[in-house]
Amino acid sequence: MTNQVFSGRYTIDNSEDIVVFIIGMRINKRLAVHKWLPVFNAMPGMIKELYTNKEELGFLSLESYFGLRTTTMIQYWRSTDDLLSYAKNERHLAAWKKFNQIASNTDAVGFYHETYQISKGQYESIYVNMPQYGLGKALDHTPVAPGLNSARQRLKQ
Repeated sequence: MTNQVFSGRYTIDNSEDIVVFIIGMRINKRLAVHKWLPVFNAMPGMIKELYTNKEELGFLSLESYFGLRTTTMIQYWRSTDDLLSYAKNERHLAAWKKFNQIASNTDAVGFYHETYQISKGQYESIYVNMPQYGLGKALDHTPVAPGLNSARQRLKQ
């Protein structure tokens, strides 16, 4: 993945259903490192697995954000079935089991996720002088064509 800046206006092809999955953790007690660090450390292996097996898993891309207490990852998936199938895979189940053993009986670390199923034509994006990012990294990143200059036009309404 490069940080090549694409000059001009770009958008994505929104002709397929997608799933947006937001997942993260919050460090509630910073000094309880032994409770939150294992949760944090479980993610890199799963992210590598997602990128290594994108096609077979139905994973499209992700963006990560790190704050002082909270991390957030926005993931893009081909379908809810693909996302739920990954949730039952061996690496994820092992990490979830370890999380439950270490952190489920403490308020030192919090965990959250949100899942959004989005129908084709019901999402849009615009990227101006940006590297590929978000949906522009997950889907077909193309220059804005005539008739797609406004959000309303891109939403196919």
